[in-house]
Amino acid sequence: MRTSFARPIVWGLLAASAVTVAGCARGGGARTDLPYVARDVGTLYTAAKGRLDSGRYKEAAALFDEVERQHPYSVWARRAQLMGAFSYYLNGDYTEAIQGAQRFLSVHPGNRDAPYAYYLIALSYYEQIGDVTRDQKITAQAQDALGELVRRYPNTRYAADARLKVDLVRDHLAGKEMEIGRFYERRRQWMAATLRFRKVIDDYQTTTHAPEALMRLTETYLALGVRGEAEKAAAVLGANYPGSDWYGRAYKLMRDNPATPIAPLAPGAPVVVGNAAPKGPPGEATAVAPSTGAVTAPTPATTGGDAEAPETGVGTASDAATTPTP
Repeated sequence: MRTSFARPIVWGLLAASAVTVAGCARGGGARTDLPYVARDVGTLYTAAKGRLDSGRYKEAAALFDEVERQHPYSVWARRAQLMGAFSYYLNGDYTEAIQGAQRFLSVHPGNRDAPYAYYLIALSYYEQIGDVTRDQKITAQAQDALGELVRRYPNTRYAADARLKVDLVRDHLAGKEMEIGRFYERRRQWMAATLRFRKVIDDYQTTTHAPEALMRLTETYLALGVRGEAEKAAAVLGANYPGSDWYGRAYKLMRDNPATPIAPLAPGAPVVVGNAAPKGPPGEATAVAPSTGAVTAPTPATTGGDAEAPETGVGTASDAATTPTP
């Protein structure tokens, strides 16, 4: 008698706990999967295409995934796999779009739609590029993905658009190097700034940042006391961008800081006279009394990494550098 009375209570507690667990499982997950309802491939694909056309991209992606799940060996499953990645891209879910396109390529590497899958991966990286003040890891990944598309399928229409985007990506990476170089220059860390500007000239010389990089190199080389390298940078700037404002600034900088000859030492005179003055911060001129008969060159006044509009109305490259070497 006691057993028959307790049995309904036990079943009621189990039912209540099952409802509670189901509710937690349903509300805890951020992404809810569609319930499995067996439908033919045509109905599923048509429903997914309708959601895509109406702008309900997230629902479309879920239905395209359902086509692949319910009919993995259908010819429509291959198409749905790529369309699902495209739907994620339109919805701004770039990570899911990349994963879907990569899954398509791993299963169908020789498919005729493989170029578009590579293009979709590159676009998903490209759309995530931020400004130059932020980390540029995504920008480098976009450059790699675009380059992979151009290398594998150079004659496709996707490769033509990828080449244009590669130029923009390279300009963005060069802008990041310039941002870091100007940061070092404002703090008078001349060597660190020189390395950044040099990288722009070596790796991104066809970008729009090359003229400024050459002018900044003229500044930093003069600050380091390497006048020969400063003359080379100014000469290259004048030869390639003779009418640019950046050359005007470089010309003015070289004109305001001419080469100063040093008088030869008398026979038997010591090379160093007096006690050495304490070293100051990098790039700062130290107050050292010049030796008798010797003339010291002052530290040139640079712009300190600013980006103000330069002056115009300049001379030629031969005027800016005493012995220019192109």
